[in-house]
Amino acid sequence: MWYGVYNVLLIIGFPVILCALLLKKRCRSGLLQRIGWIVPQGWGSQDHVLWVHAVSLGEVATIVPFVKTLHQRYPATRIVVSTVTETGREAVQQRLAGIATHCYLPLDYPWIVNRFIHALSPIGFLVVETELWPNLLRELSRRGVPSVILNGRLSSRSFLRYRWIRPFMCQVLSTVSLGLLQSVRDEQRFLELGASPDRMRHTGNMKFDLTMNGTHTSRPLIHRSTFGLSEDERLFIAGSTHPVEEEILLESYRAVSRAFPNVVLVLAPRHIERSDALAETVRSFGFPVVRRSRLPETGHRETVGPRVIILDTRGELAHAYGLAYMAFVGGTLVPVGGHNLLEPAAWGKPVCFGPHTDHCQEIADLLVESGGGIRVNDGQGLTETLMKGMQSQDWVSQMGLRVRKVVDDNQGAVEKNVSMVEQVVGLSRYRSKDKEG
Repeated sequence: MWYGVYNVLLIIGFPVILCALLLKKRCRSGLLQRIGWIVPQGWGSQDHVLWVHAVSLGEVATIVPFVKTLHQRYPATRIVVSTVTETGREAVQQRLAGIATHCYLPLDYPWIVNRFIHALSPIGFLVVETELWPNLLRELSRRGVPSVILNGRLSSRSFLRYRWIRPFMCQVLSTVSLGLLQSVRDEQRFLELGASPDRMRHTGNMKFDLTMNGTHTSRPLIHRSTFGLSEDERLFIAGSTHPVEEEILLESYRAVSRAFPNVVLVLAPRHIERSDALAETVRSFGFPVVRRSRLPETGHRETVGPRVIILDTRGELAHAYGLAYMAFVGGTLVPVGGHNLLEPAAWGKPVCFGPHTDHCQEIADLLVESGGGIRVNDGQGLTETLMKGMQSQDWVSQMGLRVRKVVDDNQGAVEKNVSMVEQVVGLSRYRSKDKEG
């Protein structure tokens, strides 16, 4: 019954879904593939394809060490990574070049997912975090293809929504072969939704295994000269920011820059297509604006003193954090739920964030408990924290050491997950075939 209701709603909503895809620029790419008009070609029963689904840039970045490890162990296994967004596609093609092939995730209509599954003939399906598509998972289960939730999590908002349809979620989760989850809290939430205890495992968060210094990138590592910084200037980087939150940050920066004019602010909006609007907001606060995309590699020295650099390029934020004196991670001063707190922490940088950290609650708690993460309630709290940091470099250094220790102490999830995926998918038989070949 539940699947019938779900599919009727999908059919009724198809015109709305199609219009939404056409109107959203970042979802327009690959439209023919999403609706099943074009399917991946060139693969079939003679190949062993492992299908990994990662929604967007953040999820792709998380699985890079995992996918690289699988590729090293099973070089003849074809790895296909599907995404929903254009930024996800770019990340796959840049960070997994020569290792994985990209495709867009098909819409969850039975006839579309059937065409995709038939074209790919996957030996296993891995979904990153929590993208539970009922028809896709059911059809894979019917064909005997194991499905694994990788680095799984359930935000409070998603959990509350799923509880309203618990009988349906129980059916959907019965098609999942294994859940490899980030935290004990996530494990408990999946169990409350009806998942089998025998199939759920808490293996940790793979984001801890991301080592920034070894991250592959098509660009050279960013240097201070890239931003045109003088030797005595300090960089405050606010990454993955959102509207309203940026105004709070600019107000805080205005207060700090009056006392410490050698502080330069970098704003990296979560969606870079907002850069023009953000530039106007920055100007309304009276600050000069420098666009990263318009800077030569040798930097920009025409503008000196307090200024705001907008990081309007993709793939550079993780490395830019390495230049920061202090960092802030966005989506936390507004009710979004927070983004990747570990990117600055991996560089040993003090991490500031607001009260809205539902998407990264366990990490936020660990950073605060270590004494290296700073949770602020509002702009005033952020200003006070930044003032303290600018007054004491020793305090900033100690904070940085503490957050880096959190990263080091919690690594190992990638290896655990690789081992369990090997067992569930039965990858060992393909290793033997590789050796015979």
